[in-house]
Amino acid sequence: MTDARAASPVPVEERLFSLVLALLATEAGLTKNEILSTVQGYRQRYAFGGDNASLERQFERDKDDIRELGVPLETVEPLDESGNNHNLRYRIPKGAYDLPADISFSPEEIALLNLAAMAWREGSLSRESRHALLKLQSLGVESIEPVLGYAPRIRTRDAAFDPLTDALGRRVLVRFAYLKPGDLSPRERTVAPLALVQHEGRWHVQGIDQDALAPRTFLLSRIVGPVTRTRTPFETDARGSAETALTQLDAIWAANTAVVRARAGSDAQTRLVNRRGSIRNADGDLTLHFTDLHLLADELAGFGPEVFVVSPSDLRVAVRRRLELTLATHGGTVR
Repeated sequence: MTDARAASPVPVEERLFSLVLALLATEAGLTKNEILSTVQGYRQRYAFGGDNASLERQFERDKDDIRELGVPLETVEPLDESGNNHNLRYRIPKGAYDLPADISFSPEEIALLNLAAMAWREGSLSRESRHALLKLQSLGVESIEPVLGYAPRIRTRDAAFDPLTDALGRRVLVRFAYLKPGDLSPRERTVAPLALVQHEGRWHVQGIDQDALAPRTFLLSRIVGPVTRTRTPFETDARGSAETALTQLDAIWAANTAVVRARAGSDAQTRLVNRRGSIRNADGDLTLHFTDLHLLADELAGFGPEVFVVSPSDLRVAVRRRLELTLATHGGTVR
């Protein structure tokens, strides 16, 4: 029977948190089928005995997203079923996500953390999360207590998300100011929104640019100011738009690569090694895929001296400019 609440989409951050919570709750791990049929955000769309191909693709993207957040997601192959991908199990080893042994807290800090933990314990397990854990237990999956203590660090949705979602439902044109990298001022766009998609942890809107009269994909974080919903309807067929947008973004991601050198044992190395598609080269450097050079430059600059860009040169220049700006802002000098 289909859950009546399936009509209300589950926010992506709630789905990712529910996935992490479920994987932390069991040492043995969960199969893909157990995850899709029980975890909040998947189970509402799961078809027992039916076609769940789109849901499985969503799960694959979600796996990449939580790995990029630094969550050590493991894939476990049953010993007696080598090569059987259907029964692969996914888990987050609890020990691998504990605090490092060299971190300690003062008595005052521990008291504050205990108070925060009490508030977290009361609010972190929603009714839906408890329902999912009970359902897993009914399937014979043993849960670990406590399953709390994981504070989600999931990117919140951009301000443009809600008005664009509303315009999608009403099928009306929207206007917004969009700032492309390198431009000094934003340009107003009028768009017929067809789909909102998340790729590499960032939200995009795919639609028909009314000036170019052609499909375009816009990054929500580059929308400057409010999104204005017009009263002008549009009749464009939106079927398949989300899949088309994701396919196009995946193609760009696959075609663009960068080679970086991360300091051994650093936070940068830990995160970049677990980045989707990351390849460790024979010389220890990492090959990364990316969809947007400027967004990758922002990310790499955030690691400071822990990362050096080997190639391409325009990415190295972009990272250097960001570091120089940071130094200049804080009164430093470039060496």
